[in-house]
Amino acid sequence: MNTESGFGRELFWLAVFGVAFGYLEGAVVVYLRTIAYAGGYSFPLEPIPPLILGTEMGREAATLAMLAAAALATGGRALLKLARFLFCFGLWDIFYYVGLKILLGWPPSLFTWDVLFLIPVPWSAPVLAPASVAVCFVAVGAYGIIRRGAVRTRLWQWGAAGAGAALILATFVWNVGPCVSGARLSSYPWPLFGLGLAAFAAAFAAVFIETERLSKP
Repeated sequence: MNTESGFGRELFWLAVFGVAFGYLEGAVVVYLRTIAYAGGYSFPLEPIPPLILGTEMGREAATLAMLAAAALATGGRALLKLARFLFCFGLWDIFYYVGLKILLGWPPSLFTWDVLFLIPVPWSAPVLAPASVAVCFVAVGAYGIIRRGAVRTRLWQWGAAGAGAALILATFVWNVGPCVSGARLSSYPWPLFGLGLAAFAAAFAAVFIETERLSKP
């Protein structure tokens, strides 16, 4: 099989999966908001009924399992499987918001607050933050798929990427207290988020530069 046509088909079908799954996520949230937030979805949020909350947490776990299954269903290097997961995750997240915009006209802006996940505690952030991470995931994942996972990585790059991811995650759970108590959210720590995203992007840029340099004849 021709390598280029092979990864091209893989990118195409994974993109179809990610986009369709993202729209499906948006459609489910339309139903959820209709049931749980008939008066409107705005912060501070009203508590979700226990049955709906438990169902939603189970659905989120199933969503992550499905994204992982799509990445692991076929063979290849471990880094290729990770690239598939990041690529699908990024497209899923982006087109979740695209789906909500089409169906509900929401969010009104990229700085609108949203609840991102409920596992194990509520994550919250303005839409621009998870959307930025999703774009990075798509770029990193696509490159990893094109390279079939054969990229040159160093320990410091993994450390930088991990530290960046930890900082980003810290910003997502920054307002867990107000989310749980139903209080008004405080300001989002954009400098901390920017530092985390920059660390993640710098690690990927270093991998890209070194891999491309070593691949030249």
